[in-house]
Amino acid sequence: MRTSTRFAGVLVGLAVSLGGAALAAPAARADIPACVNMAVQAGATGDVTAACTRGVSGDLMGCVDGLTQAGVPGGAAGGACRLAAQEPR
Repeated sequence: MRTSTRFAGVLVGLAVSLGGAALAAPAARADIPACVNMAVQAGATGDVTAACTRGVSGDLMGCVDGLTQAGVPGGAAGGACRLAAQEPR
C-alpha cells in the first residue's frame, strides 16, 4: 500500500471518528439568566452571576455558597444552581 493512500485513509478515519463524536455529544448550554432571576426573586442582595457560573461548571456547592453569601436562602440557592446547569427554555 502506498504511503499517500495509507495517510489519506488515516485522515478519513480520523475525520469520521471526530465527526461522530461531535454529533453524539450535543453542546451543553447553560441557563445562567434563569439562575440569576431566581436568586434575585429569592432576595439576593449582591452579584450572583459569578455564583451561577460556578453552577454551570458543575461546582454546585460553590454556586450555593456564593448565592447564600449574596443573601439567597439555602433551598432557593440550590434550586437556582440546578437551573444554571440546565438548557435554557
